[in-house]
Amino acid sequence: MNFHLNNLPERTAKPRDVGFTMVMDKGLSLREAEDLIEISGDYIDIVKMGWSTSYVTPIFKEKVELFRSAGIPCYLGGTLFEAFVVRDQFEDYRKVLDQYKLEYAEVSDGSVEMNHDDKCEFISTLSKQVTVLSEVGSKDAAKIIPPYKWIEQMQTELDAGAWKVIGEAREGGNVGLFRDSGEVRQGLVEEILTKIPTEKIIWEAPQKAQQVWFIKLCGANVNLGNIAPNEVIPLETIRLGLRGDTFSHFIGE
Repeated sequence: MNFHLNNLPERTAKPRDVGFTMVMDKGLSLREAEDLIEISGDYIDIVKMGWSTSYVTPIFKEKVELFRSAGIPCYLGGTLFEAFVVRDQFEDYRKVLDQYKLEYAEVSDGSVEMNHDDKCEFISTLSKQVTVLSEVGSKDAAKIIPPYKWIEQMQTELDAGAWKVIGEAREGGNVGLFRDSGEVRQGLVEEILTKIPTEKIIWEAPQKAQQVWFIKLCGANVNLGNIAPNEVIPLETIRLGLRGDTFSHFIGE
C-alpha cells in the first residue's frame, strides 16, 4: 500500500480461498486487459469470459494467455457450457478446456432446463479434469426458487465436486439473488447462510449497493463475482472501509 493506516480489516492474500474477487470480461481488448492487470491485478483472483463472448472474441487465446502469465486464471461463462450441452456436445466442451489449457469451468443451468442429477453428473465428470464452479439460480426473473431449493442444490453440487457455488445474478444484478430493482433478497441470502458456509459461495454482485450489503453482512473477505473491470479498485476500498459506504463499519474492529 502507498501509506499506513491503522485498524483496517485484514485482507487475505493471493492465492485466496476466501475474499475472492471474480471479474467479468465482456469483451476487453488485449490493451484493455493489460491495463486492467497493471492497475488491478493484485486484487483479481479469476476472470470470467462472460456468457458466450469467448466464442466471438477474435483474440480470445491471446487474452487467456495474457491473464495466465499474470497469475490470473480465466474460465468460460456458464451459458457457453449450456450451449454445448444443449447441442449434445459435452465432450467437445471438454476438449475446448484442454485446447486452451483452462483450469476452471463453470457448470450452470440458468438458461436451459436441466435435470439436477444430470447437472451433478457434469460437475462430477468435470471435477476430475478442472476446478469446477457451479452456478445456482435462474436467469429468468419470473422464476422464483424457494430458499430450501437453493440450499439443496448448492449442497448437492458441492458434494458432486464443485469447489465453490455461485449465486446467480447475471451481469446486471437483477435476477436470482436480487429483485428486478437490484435489491437483495435478504431473507434468501440469510437462510442460505444457515446451511452453506460463506467461504463456499461466490455471490454475484455487480452493483455497488449489493457489494456493500454483502461486505457488511459477511465481512471484508466475502467472495464476490461479476465485478466490472473498472470497479475492482473501488470494490477493494469498500472491503477495507475506505469508501463512505463502509467507512464507519470497520472502525474499532
